[in-house]
Amino acid sequence: MSLPVFKVDPGGLAGLAPGAELTVTGPEARHAVTVRRLAPGEALELVDGAGTRAAAQLVDGEKDRMSVRVRSVCTETARRPRLVLAQALAKGDRDLLAVETATELGVDAVVPWQADRSIVRWKKERAAKSHEKWVNTVAAAAKQSRRAAWPEVAALCTTAALADLLREPGTLGLVLHEAAEHPLAGPAGLVLGAGGAPEGPGHRPAWGDPERIVLVVGPEGGIAPEELERLGAAGARTVRLGPEVLRSSTAGPAALAVLSAALGRWSGGTA
Repeated sequence: MSLPVFKVDPGGLAGLAPGAELTVTGPEARHAVTVRRLAPGEALELVDGAGTRAAAQLVDGEKDRMSVRVRSVCTETARRPRLVLAQALAKGDRDLLAVETATELGVDAVVPWQADRSIVRWKKERAAKSHEKWVNTVAAAAKQSRRAAWPEVAALCTTAALADLLREPGTLGLVLHEAAEHPLAGPAGLVLGAGGAPEGPGHRPAWGDPERIVLVVGPEGGIAPEELERLGAAGARTVRLGPEVLRSSTAGPAALAVLSAALGRWSGGTA
């Protein structure tokens, strides 16, 4: 069984060597000592959210403070291309469900998108609170999935800003749409080689060598035609998944799973 994971401040693990002792305070220490009731001698892991992980052992703790002894420290290599989910705001917390699952599946960043057909609106008075809810959802999912590198949560994005993101050099934009001509997977899909044969683990799919892949998922009512045109003009490609029409909460994670397999993330290959 994997060890419980607790987050420290960015840079909090820098320069630590095996045998060093570290004091952790605040909510994470409280969760370890009071909620999880870890006892001295028990093993745990500390992460900084930026890719550094330390295996450690609890020395002592009380209330919102704990002392740990570091056993080893490692920094994970950032995976390339980065996988970014631009998720349209959706009702019933379906957008949060998508973000939670995407985090568990290894997404590198999430972008909340205020699409034209989004029923949910982040108005000025609730924008900060809604954004914080996304951040907390990502944090909980990252801890549950034992991630050392946590996804970034961008600020609320308009369609114009999303188009600007898609125009950034090194970006491949993929817009999920049920009426798209080309599938994401399959003989005519983007995740297969030009000749129709599957790429081997760790090999680049037929789209070249992007620095980031931005996966765009619309709201319950779909992406408006004007938005599709605008995103296409920014260089995005429109693709579909299987014959079934997926919910807004399901489409993004399903596509991320396809991309992760194609990029070798799940097969031990280098992405």
